[in-house]
Amino acid sequence: MQTNVINAGDLLVATKFSPPRLNARHIPRAYLLGRLRESQLCSATLITGGAGFGKTILLAQWRLELMKAGLDVAWVSFSLDDRQFASFLSYLLAALQRLGIAIEQDWLNSDGSEQSINALIALITHAAQDLETEMHLLLDDFHHVDSPIAHRLMQKLLDHCPSNLHITLASRNTPPLSLGRLRMQGHVAEIDTAELPFDVDETRDFFKQNLSVLPLTADEERLIHDLTNGWPASLQPIATMLRVRPTRRTQLRSILRNSADLSAYLTEDVVACLPPELLEFMEKVSILRRFNADVGEFVTGCPHAQDMIKRAEDENLLIHRIESEDSSPWYRFHPLFGEFLTQRLTARGEAVVQALHRHASQWFAEHDYLVEAVRHANLGGDRDYAVKAMEQAASSTWSMAYISPMLHLLERLPQDILFAHPQLFIMGCLTYAFTARPEKAQRWLEQIRRSEASRNPAISSKLVLADAAIALTLDQPHRVIGLLEPTLQTPLENRSLRYISLSGLATAYLSVGRADDARRLQERHPIDLQDCDNDMAMVFESTRALTRLREGNARQAQNIGTRVTERAEHTYGRDSVAANLCAATLCDAYYELNQLDDALRVLANRSGILRSSLPEVMGRASICRARITLQRESAQAALHFLEAQGAHFHVLGLDRLLAMMLAEQVRVLIQHGENRRATELMTRLTALEAEQRPHAEAREAIGCLAAMSRVRLALAGREPVQALEHLQSIAAYIEQSAKGRTLVRLRLLGALAHHMLDQPDQARAYLQQALEAGARMGLVRTLLDEGPAVLALLAQGQDEIALDSSTADYLKTLLNRESPHEEPTPAAVAPRSMSDGPRASLTPRELEILGLIAQAMSNKRIALTLNITFGTVKWNVKNILAKLGVSSRYAAISLARQQGMLK
Repeated sequence: MQTNVINAGDLLVATKFSPPRLNARHIPRAYLLGRLRESQLCSATLITGGAGFGKTILLAQWRLELMKAGLDVAWVSFSLDDRQFASFLSYLLAALQRLGIAIEQDWLNSDGSEQSINALIALITHAAQDLETEMHLLLDDFHHVDSPIAHRLMQKLLDHCPSNLHITLASRNTPPLSLGRLRMQGHVAEIDTAELPFDVDETRDFFKQNLSVLPLTADEERLIHDLTNGWPASLQPIATMLRVRPTRRTQLRSILRNSADLSAYLTEDVVACLPPELLEFMEKVSILRRFNADVGEFVTGCPHAQDMIKRAEDENLLIHRIESEDSSPWYRFHPLFGEFLTQRLTARGEAVVQALHRHASQWFAEHDYLVEAVRHANLGGDRDYAVKAMEQAASSTWSMAYISPMLHLLERLPQDILFAHPQLFIMGCLTYAFTARPEKAQRWLEQIRRSEASRNPAISSKLVLADAAIALTLDQPHRVIGLLEPTLQTPLENRSLRYISLSGLATAYLSVGRADDARRLQERHPIDLQDCDNDMAMVFESTRALTRLREGNARQAQNIGTRVTERAEHTYGRDSVAANLCAATLCDAYYELNQLDDALRVLANRSGILRSSLPEVMGRASICRARITLQRESAQAALHFLEAQGAHFHVLGLDRLLAMMLAEQVRVLIQHGENRRATELMTRLTALEAEQRPHAEAREAIGCLAAMSRVRLALAGREPVQALEHLQSIAAYIEQSAKGRTLVRLRLLGALAHHMLDQPDQARAYLQQALEAGARMGLVRTLLDEGPAVLALLAQGQDEIALDSSTADYLKTLLNRESPHEEPTPAAVAPRSMSDGPRASLTPRELEILGLIAQAMSNKRIALTLNITFGTVKWNVKNILAKLGVSSRYAAISLARQQGMLK
């Protein structure tokens, strides 16, 4: 009788032992490679994530790094053909043989019994220990391994893994392995689907590598990143389409939504093998921006919703948990995958889709999620309920989060229905005011004042706030102050409306130069602890940053602005009204500190704060964008942008903002020797100044902008006496207005004028005042942007004007900036030693998380261990790195041990 013997040579496919070739355009995953480097000596490393998230490429990069370090590495790529134990075992043993662990071929006929597995593991471990070299076994696409016997073998191998053998598994789902003991011993490292997406910089690098002939703007890069959420697989169809049809760069959204390549990839690689009931469930819940098991069951009628969600999560089907305080976890599909599922759902017919929306609206309403309830009521055609829910929100929970569903509702409601719901009418006025449509809001208010509803105290108490919102949008800060100051002691039952009132008043104070009043308002009305996550409370908090910026203290503005903007983005999303309003101040602070990349990152793909926000926001953001464009691109590009913005502000009737755009064009043209064109624009600015009525709100501000432009023109024409006369005409206004940066500019221009008049003492005094103020407030771009003449003057007199060491160091740093592209190195980049200063103060929670980081736990594993959300862990890790002044987890562990925080 002939025995069937497996011929190993017939089973093995040589290409499975080699990773895909890394071409010159691959994007190095620096952060993730750093994570792998830190956990290099762990017994097991798990890389888990959905299709197309770059697990294989990361593993290939890791292999290359290990080989460059002279370590022994073996690679296996599994496929559907390796589901059975025999095939799996043949490749595993062949890979081990490549590491020098030779196992006899007879073991290929193992029956998979417990006894044979134990014997095989004993052979492998003894052989590995005898080699005394560090070995790495990299197993890619491990999710194809289905055999329970194979899983049992891997479990045994990991449980008894010798210290010199390190196994890395890359898989779409978490392998069915029990790793609790190894985790507690710090022998397991994990990178999961939440960490695999590209960050903004990696997305930018991808397009630089793959689309070099068609450079994308920062807005386009950010838009793509926001649309794709950093999903690497979705970037290639965009690059391909833009290479073939570059004119479609203005249609990036539709390129992704209608990409046949992406649709085919999702169909063939993601959903093809899913059970019909799971796919149907996912299609139905795709109408929800977020979902949990309860709403999923209610909307779809599926009694096993929790099991369905768990399976989708376990298999990393482009689904992720989102931050929530609820006991029941919430989830969201990747936006492109969600849209793909929704498109499949629409094939079932509009009636089916609308019915699902109505079910969703009912569930969200019953659980007091009114924003979502209104959204789904709108989409489900249930207009009556949408009106009722929004009116209920008007008296208690209305906030900026309601603006989008409110606009959707306003577009579909007849005006007679709005008149029948005056509370809703007022919210409509606020919505139009805060979306740069004040004229419509004004007409509505006039109509409601003529109606009986205006006698209702619940309505009349909000009329003043609506008037103030309109005045703020029309750039009338004095009117805002007159309306809101008398209402400070009047309670509003809606806390968001209260913070809208405080934010508007603080912004108005700052617009008219009353920084002390803004500070007092912020001090007398601290944000309640329970309101810290309220969107308008965050906007009110950001006025503290704006106050510091108005005074010229860019460092404090950046610190405050960073914290509140990150919280707004974390809580409400990057595109939220709160995040946008906070971001404008942060962008300005970053620019002032010469952190141009950070400023551009904050501003990118936020066209709303340039075109349809509050005047204060649009004006500052536009100037920042123009100056960044001047540094990064060209004077012509900056002038083109300023001209377009000026035309937009003219249409909106915002004369002060138009004057800002004209004055900035004058400055740019003078610095580039275009004095004739600058004079032509000065004529337009002078005419705009003359058009202002004697008591017009913007009259003084426009006069100041015009005078500063005349100073620059006079200096360019070598007329210093005239320049000093113009400066004198606005000096008192600038000093009284607490405009710190403008006052520094005035001193610098005055120094130039006195220098031209050969008055060195006066010039030195002006320079010294400007320099001391700049050093005290941390100003950088204010001085650099005045151009080479000012910098030359500072350089000539640096020994005489820098009277103390700190000011001298400040001036030296300023003069050493050879190009506008140079960025300052943040103080908290290099790790500190104990001698560098006091020990960092970490909270008990942060110390607890730091201890788990030292055990090589991933953020996901820490979240599970401490029973907190993944987002909370990320937030704490970021704070730990910032407090310790380091940039990596490894550096944090090292420094914490130096300082005695870890044993």
